[in-house]
Amino acid sequence: MKTLHKIAIPVSLGIIGLLVFNSCSVGIPKGATAIKNFNSEKYLGKWYEIARFDYKFEKNMDNVTANYSLNPDGTIKVQNRGYNYLKKEWKESIGEARFVNEKSEARLKVSFFKPIWAGYNVIDIDDDYQNALVVGNSTKYIWILSRNKEIPNSIKERFLAKAQKLGYNTDDLIWVKHD
Repeated sequence: MKTLHKIAIPVSLGIIGLLVFNSCSVGIPKGATAIKNFNSEKYLGKWYEIARFDYKFEKNMDNVTANYSLNPDGTIKVQNRGYNYLKKEWKESIGEARFVNEKSEARLKVSFFKPIWAGYNVIDIDDDYQNALVVGNSTKYIWILSRNKEIPNSIKERFLAKAQKLGYNTDDLIWVKHD
């Protein structure tokens, strides 16, 4: 029995370590490149979620927004808000984002439940910082964001083409309603 106990603890710790390591992935999908010469000051403010994949943490949500602001320590406060139309209630999550490399590269890691971090990579953005294509660490995570409740069709088509080229199944996108 002592031998089994001695084996079980390291195996359990190994599994926990593997889960934490996998949940802390701040990479970028193969073939994707984060925006260089990124202006984080211009990126701050309110964004409307235009489209996303169906994530457990955003299930049944419309009117989803993200608000980014600067924390005193130089990190970015992330405030996500959405309306769960089935439960008829607003949900809000507050997290923190940090740059993975230099502030001029749009590769960040974000956490809503420390010490778990996830990749947040802006891979396309228009010149006026009005519309953005954001991906996580794999082709399981994608968001189309805009400063407005609707996105110009030319930008939408550009973002969809880029996502498809990277291997995203854009037919699975949920187009978020905004009242």
